[in-house]
Amino acid sequence: MPVTKPTKKEKTFSRNDILLIIGILFIAINLRPALASVGPLVSHIRTATGLSSSMLGLLTTLPLIAFGVVSSLTPLFTRRFGIAGTLFGALFLLAIGIGIRSIPGILPLYLGTLLFGIAIAFGNVLLPSLTKRNFSTRSGFVTSLYSSVMAIGASLAAGVSVPLADGTNLGWRGSLAVWAILAVIGFLLWIPQLSRIGISDQKRSYRAAMKALGKAPKAWKIAFFMGLQSLTFYVILAWLPAMVQSRGYDADYAGWMLSLSQATGIIGSIIIPLWAGKRKDQRHIVIVLMLVEIIGVLGLLLPTLGFIALWVTLIGFVLGGTFGLALLFIVLRSKDSDTATELSGMAQSIGYVIAATGPIVFGSLYDFTGGWTTSLLLLLVIIVLKMYMGIGAGKPGKI
Repeated sequence: MPVTKPTKKEKTFSRNDILLIIGILFIAINLRPALASVGPLVSHIRTATGLSSSMLGLLTTLPLIAFGVVSSLTPLFTRRFGIAGTLFGALFLLAIGIGIRSIPGILPLYLGTLLFGIAIAFGNVLLPSLTKRNFSTRSGFVTSLYSSVMAIGASLAAGVSVPLADGTNLGWRGSLAVWAILAVIGFLLWIPQLSRIGISDQKRSYRAAMKALGKAPKAWKIAFFMGLQSLTFYVILAWLPAMVQSRGYDADYAGWMLSLSQATGIIGSIIIPLWAGKRKDQRHIVIVLMLVEIIGVLGLLLPTLGFIALWVTLIGFVLGGTFGLALLFIVLRSKDSDTATELSGMAQSIGYVIAATGPIVFGSLYDFTGGWTTSLLLLLVIIVLKMYMGIGAGKPGKI
């Protein structure tokens, strides 16, 4: 398999490159805490507000809806404000949204959630575009950096939200508000990039660009690979503890297994983009990852095998790796940064719409059948579909 080796010049980063990478990492670490901090605090929010389970679920679903709607519209903003300007505005909106969410009252809770969901959607779409624009020859390295930082941000928020609420005088609203500090830091660090990253001269219209993408089979395969990957991630995030408890383990152990899946996901998001970014053809990497994921799901499907921690480790590693790989596909398969923005918007719009259905479908299957067997069998079918889409996305070629 041919390996793309960077030249001596490409192995070093300039001072401006390093400052941009720092800015990218601060954007990345802001893209998950506002979301991941909600789940651990659901019981606190329920007690304080009296909201029903469905209304509490909307706090998680609303940002995913925003992702699905806003992602495909992001190129319209970059045409007007540029990538740097759009991200600058997104960081400002993120801080405002988190702040509004922490104001007493039900309306601010949902309004703030919607606003930061819109802000995160911009960040999700534009990080691959920035990577394509400024680090095309080191895309695997940069993607591994920011995708792993995203995972670290999610794990950090999930781990400290309850201690912040209970161990300090902040309460649950203050615990949610803390993450605005990260957004403000990112906002300030991004100011220098406004003058360094100009607005590209995009000659084709947004409609023409999206129409061209719609006719590209590879674009659809990248979009569905991202969607199926995200679906699996949110299914595991929502239902893994319940699956583990159904095998006879207690709630504490089930919680640790979810934490284990997130931790190994960080490792996967570091290793896989680095490996894939050095190669022109990623098809064999997709096949290896899908086979490992099949082994992990089969382990959950057959409780007599035991070794729950092993199966969770395998699944978590693959989910982290495939997330980084999906982001890398956007960079590797697009011919320029404008195409990367358009492809990222399309892929993430479709992806999060697909992802939003996962927890609902799997939970409904459990309610209907009274067990997890059917749900896990469906997950195996999804892995096969994901492998097919990933093989198409991993084949060399530009969009």
